[in-house]
Formats: sequence, C-alpha cells, structure tokens
Amino acid sequence: MQTVIVTGGAGYIGSHTIIELLEKTNYQVVSVDNYANSTPDTYRRIKQIVRREFDIAAIDLCDKEKVFTLFEAYKNIVGIIHFAAFKSVPESVVNPYKYYHNNINSQLSVLEACLEFGVNNFIFSSSCSVYGNIDTLPVSEKTPLNKAESPYAYTKQIGEEMLKDYSKAFPHLHSIALRYFNPVGAHMSGLIGENPINKPTNIVPVITKTAIGQFTEITVFGNDYNTRDGSCIRDYVHVSDIADAHVQALNYLIDKKQKSNFTIFNLGTGNGVSVLEAIAAFEKVSGKKLNYKIGDRRVGDVAAIYSDCTFTEKELGWKAKYTLEQMMQSAWEWEKNLNNTKS
Repeated sequence: MQTVIVTGGAGYIGSHTIIELLEKTNYQVVSVDNYANSTPDTYRRIKQIVRREFDIAAIDLCDKEKVFTLFEAYKNIVGIIHFAAFKSVPESVVNPYKYYHNNINSQLSVLEACLEFGVNNFIFSSSCSVYGNIDTLPVSEKTPLNKAESPYAYTKQIGEEMLKDYSKAFPHLHSIALRYFNPVGAHMSGLIGENPINKPTNIVPVITKTAIGQFTEITVFGNDYNTRDGSCIRDYVHVSDIADAHVQALNYLIDKKQKSNFTIFNLGTGNGVSVLEAIAAFEKVSGKKLNYKIGDRRVGDVAAIYSDCTFTEKELGWKAKYTLEQMMQSAWEWEKNLNNTKS
C-alpha cells in the first residue's frame, strides 16, 4: 500500500487533511507530530469521524536522524504533506529564534529524507502572509512578494524558495506550495476543530472562546486601516475546503499533471471580510452579542489581503464551497462540543 506522511498531523489543518485523506483515498496515512501546539487526543476525534486506522509517530522533525528512521520504516512513501510549523505572527515577532529554528530546520530534515529515500512528491503548507502589504488586490500567484511583515511570514517565503531550489537541483522532486489565506471553522460533525494549546491569536477561536465565556472580550487590533471599516481585511476559508485542496494537490502530483517541478496555488474564497464583519457574522449565526474593544495595531499584521484563485480553480479543479456563515456556525458547534467535553 502506498503511504502518505502528514507532518503536523495533530494540528488544526493537518488533522482535517488526515480526515479527507482517510475518507477519499486508499493511502496508508502516517501522522507525525511532537505536540508542541496540539494533543494526541486529536487522533481519537479523527477516528470518531472516519473509523479507519492510521499510523502515528511522535518525533521532532528538527531531529534529522529520527526523520530518516521514520522514512526507513515505510518502504512505499508516495508523498509528503508538510504542515509542521509554528504559525503565530505576534509570537514570531517577540521570539524569532523559535520560528527560524523550527520552521526552517524541520523542512530541511524532511526534504533531505525525501532525497535519501526517493520520495518525489512534496506539498508545502505556505501562507498568504508571504505577499506582505499589497497595494493591488486581489493577489494572484504572479503577484510580486513584498517584504515579509513578520518572522513567521519570512519562514514561509524561505520555505518556498527552498522548494524552488530543491526542485531545480533535483528534477525528480516535484513540489507544490499551497498559500492559504485564513483557514477558519471546524469539521461539520462538530467533533474536531481549532484548539491550540497556547492562547489563540487567530480571530475565530478568540470569537468562539469569548462567546462561550472563556475570554471576557475580543480585541480588534486597529480601526484606522485604510479599509471600509478601519479593521483588517482577510480572506476567510473553511478548513475542510483547505484540507480537500491537499488531497487534490497530492493526486495532481501523483497523476503527473504538474507542468513544472514547482507550482504555487492560492487557497481562498476571493472575498475580503473585515474583522468587524467577521464578528457580526458570528453574532448573526449564534444569536450571541460579543463584547469587543478596539486596540492598537498589532505588529506584523497587513492591512488587507484576499485571493484571486482563478489559477487554482482552472489547474487544480479546486474551489472553496463553504460560506462565511457556515464557517462561523461550524466553529461555534465545535466550541460548544469542546466545552461540553471538558465539563
């Protein structure tokens, strides 16, 4: 049986992608995670939904020797989906070493293992943060990258360059960088969703945890941006849509549809939604009034960004299907489920 290794598989997007892989393919799936910002309980939740077994490896991907041992244990690895990375923009600003050390070294270890063991298909979890502050919207894959606004974003720029260089130096290696815009929401079963160990900095889990009573208020970081209501604008896309794109990208590589060794795809809805509009959308679907305040701008944030996914839809056959209201409703169902589980 062909094997797919998912790094960071206990994390938010990784876990949803494992569900898609188990439901839509016959691959043997191996999840690799060191639980730096996740828990092994995620796997129990995956099995509740899918009821199919998969393998688990608890290792730090920065340890190249352990990565090589992992690859040696599986003889027919057809592809790697590489999520494992720290992803908090504000944390990366105050602790850049953590981000440069982990995000870059883990990717290097996995790439070197791919070369050593003849694994030719590599999918990289990138981010719209690579674009920086952009004057012309929406952004396409051909939009020139500006200076990264945070160390986190810069590690994603570096990660893409690494893939480009490796694919050029080793023509048998085929890679895809998926530039996510803002993944939100939860699996429609309500059984799994975003639940970081560390305090969340993404807007939707902050919204739901405020609604459930764990946080007293939401801070909107800035209302003086050059946007329609002064708050930051983002392209929110459902996590299950993002997960589905990984399955399609993997099949795209395995079916040898790629026209060059390295391809970039945007993953978004193409719609810009402000932070204040996101709060209003949640209030509408939940019937709850949220307590929020306006704070100072947050270092590392860009003012506005949303996607042009024309190339992704044409080439990969992928298009986001969930609405903003469905994103918020699914996140709320997950938060209520999580709260009941804990009580």
